[in-house]
Amino acid sequence: MAIHLSLFERRRQRNRNQLKKRAGGRPRLSVHRTNLHIYAQIIDDTQGVTLAAASTLESDLRKDNGSNKGSATNVGKLIAERAKAAGVDQVVFDRGGYIYHGRVKALAEAARDGGLDF
Repeated sequence: MAIHLSLFERRRQRNRNQLKKRAGGRPRLSVHRTNLHIYAQIIDDTQGVTLAAASTLESDLRKDNGSNKGSATNVGKLIAERAKAAGVDQVVFDRGGYIYHGRVKALAEAARDGGLDF
């Protein structure tokens, strides 16, 4: 019996498999976006714990609309400084099934500017 996955799920699985090969023990910066908000987590897959998280649902970021590049940039800066506080400098970027464009790209570039290396 074949499992029929959506194109999004296939992209997500393909991306995740490549990350597992290339991670080399580094935690991953996972991005999830919806129409209203964007979320970022730094996850250590070897221990199965979240080291840092940021999203547009937080009170200091909620004043902006969560559905634009400016908000994604703010989340990227916030996740970078929280990662630094947790002692994480290098990560692998997990865009999930999302195309590297728009809000996902803005978050990634802001995280790089904030000092994360990926």
